[in-house]
Amino acid sequence: MAERRSGSALSVTRLILVPGLITLAVTVLRLVGELQRWSSTWFNPAPGGPWAIVGIVWLVPVFGIYFALKLEGAGQGPPSVARPIGFAILGVFVFALGFVLFQNVFRSLAGLVLMWFLAAAGAALQFPAWRGLFKVLITYGYTARIPVVIVMFLATQAAWKSHYSALAFPVSEMSRLAQYFLFGFIPQMVWWVSFTIVAGSLCGAVAVAAARAGKSAPQAAS
Repeated sequence: MAERRSGSALSVTRLILVPGLITLAVTVLRLVGELQRWSSTWFNPAPGGPWAIVGIVWLVPVFGIYFALKLEGAGQGPPSVARPIGFAILGVFVFALGFVLFQNVFRSLAGLVLMWFLAAAGAALQFPAWRGLFKVLITYGYTARIPVVIVMFLATQAAWKSHYSALAFPVSEMSRLAQYFLFGFIPQMVWWVSFTIVAGSLCGAVAVAAARAGKSAPQAAS
């Protein structure tokens, strides 16, 4: 089914401009915090940098909701939120399946490729459910991750003690450049962009469902 439309379509570039700048600022702040050895609770330099308070991963649900509500307000929301929510839940399952298989079954390069493939498949499922939101999220995803790719290249070549360095996952027989592509470039351009699409789609669709429910409640009571 086609998405609802009214008025002029929102420009994707204008919609992601401020979120993109905020995300870039957080990336730079995270790098400075790690290199300056600020609190590891806020700026965790360990491999993967898990659970650090300062990180762009936390912006995904926030901006997923923001983008979805902006599209909804411009009349570019889906006819029904059931389809986007259903596809988002399916996407989360497919995405998570790849991660679980790699972590627990296929701890190999083949398992890594399978994880990337399933992540991309989970993201692709969001396109037919709500094309407008998908286009915004994929554009924002690359806008957010391309600076990270650049930082990771510099961090890897300079051997910075930062979670941005691909050397945090050492493979002795591989060159730094090869490790960068395997643990930096491809994960950022595939896995993390897919995560942005899947998580952003789920949060955005649920937010629109809540907004519509909030609007219909007073009408039903009147």
